[in-house]
Parts: sequence; C-alpha cells; structure tokens
Amino acid sequence: MKLVTAIIKPFKLDDVREAISEVGVEGLTVTEVKGFGRQKGHTELYRGAEYQVDFLPKVKLEIATSDENAERLVEVIAEAANTGKIGDGKIFVSELVQAVRIRTGETDGEAI
Repeated sequence: MKLVTAIIKPFKLDDVREAISEVGVEGLTVTEVKGFGRQKGHTELYRGAEYQVDFLPKVKLEIATSDENAERLVEVIAEAANTGKIGDGKIFVSELVQAVRIRTGETDGEAI
C-alpha cells in the first residue's frame, strides 16, 4: 500500500478531485495548509503599503491506495494540478505499513 500526499494550489482542488475519481479513488483527506517552496513567498501591496507574504495558502491531499494504482494516481494528480507556473506543488509517495477500518475492523487493502 502507498500513501500519496499532494500539495497543490487551492483553486485546482476541484479539477484534481474530478480527475482522481475517474481513476477509481473512493476517498481522500483534504487539509488547508500554508507553506512555501523555492519561490519563498511573494510581496503584496495593501493600502499603499508593501509587505512580504512568506507562507502561501495550499491544499494538502492524502490518499491511501494500492501499490498498483499509485503510479497512475500520481500521473493524474500531476496532470490535473498543473498550471505551468511556479508554486504548482509537489507529490510525495510513501509506504503505508498498515490501515484499519475502525467500523468493521478490516485491515490493509480491504480497509482502503
């Protein structure tokens, strides 16, 4: 099993959700987060004063999936979240050691 974690721009969430549902993903967790990458934030003008915005709003998606589906899922997320501009985000794939569905007690692949 794999845990796919994607950090994307907030306005791309609906596009990504639609794309991954077409691949057969049945569940995901979405968290509103803030952060920065290489761009290190940006400068904005507010009421005539310039100020530095260090942390940009992002959305973090976490999706548990089978080993077989992980690569396709990454491709679909990358395609749907891509704007071609700086700050599009990152996708991380890590091993998922165990999963348990609390209601039924199912484990691992059955719990996903």
